[in-house]
Amino acid sequence: MKAIVQDVYGSADTLHLRDVERPSPAADEVVVRVHAAGVGPDVWHLMTGLPLMVRLVSGPRRPKNPVRGWDGAGQVEAVGAKVTGFAPGDAVYGHLDGSFAQYARAKADRIAPKPENITFEQAAAVPVSGVTALQALHTKAQLRAGQKVLIIGASGGVGSFAVQLAVAHGAEAVGVCGSGSAEYVRSLGATAVLDHTRQEITDGPHPYDVILDAAGNRPLSLLRGALAPEGTLVRVGGGGDSRWFGDTGIQLRMALRNRLSHQHLLGMLATVRRADLVRLTSLIDNGDITPVVDSAYPLAEAPAAVRHLKRGHPRGKVVLTVPPEA
Repeated sequence: MKAIVQDVYGSADTLHLRDVERPSPAADEVVVRVHAAGVGPDVWHLMTGLPLMVRLVSGPRRPKNPVRGWDGAGQVEAVGAKVTGFAPGDAVYGHLDGSFAQYARAKADRIAPKPENITFEQAAAVPVSGVTALQALHTKAQLRAGQKVLIIGASGGVGSFAVQLAVAHGAEAVGVCGSGSAEYVRSLGATAVLDHTRQEITDGPHPYDVILDAAGNRPLSLLRGALAPEGTLVRVGGGGDSRWFGDTGIQLRMALRNRLSHQHLLGMLATVRRADLVRLTSLIDNGDITPVVDSAYPLAEAPAAVRHLKRGHPRGKVVLTVPPEA
């Protein structure tokens, strides 16, 4: 099969289209014929091996799994001996191990049936970004109707889901994005938009009951200044200038502040689970949220897709379309 393979850590130039062996499912896994794959910051971190601490998991010298990608959508090709509830031909989406390929393995409890009213490309935009937004707002912040929530990075993959989820939950959403994305963020349901090139988060109608920081480039003191005295900040990735430890220092400062104030400062690392995917499917089926695809690249152009993600400010998610096996 064709796959995007990486033999060493580095830039997008290390990604190459090659023929590799098709995977076989373990007892609790399925193999999915991939139709589309999502491209997110998680891909960039594993590609570069930065911060260096990620290599403790992904491999100290080179990636343990050379095929990139986590998000994906497609059709079940084969099922393991212990898998129930899925059969060959089923349309699914979720966390696929090495989704930048024509076939990928997935744990059965990390995928779900694909929503019927969206395309495979839209479905591939959901798993990591949608689950991150859902877990940040509902599990971590325990968002309630009537609360005011600030979403930093509102035009991106996580942010575009977060705005829609907040509105669907009856909260008032204020988005932070660049000037070129203001109307787009309003179209998602934000009642107000702050242009980060001209305004700071403390210029808006603060304090906020909840702040979801999906950009990670603002000082903790500034975030706390915009947060209500007993509000909740959830920080999802980004930030930190340590080549070794990334934002670990920020996380430690947040933990210390939690002991000294009534504000709740939380970090998170989302895990894609079937229960969350099923919840997102229900919201998609009801029309409460719509996955947004910024741009779609053919599998062979994965390096260009990663460069676009890193260079610009995509509106929604960047995806790859995967051709059938020749």
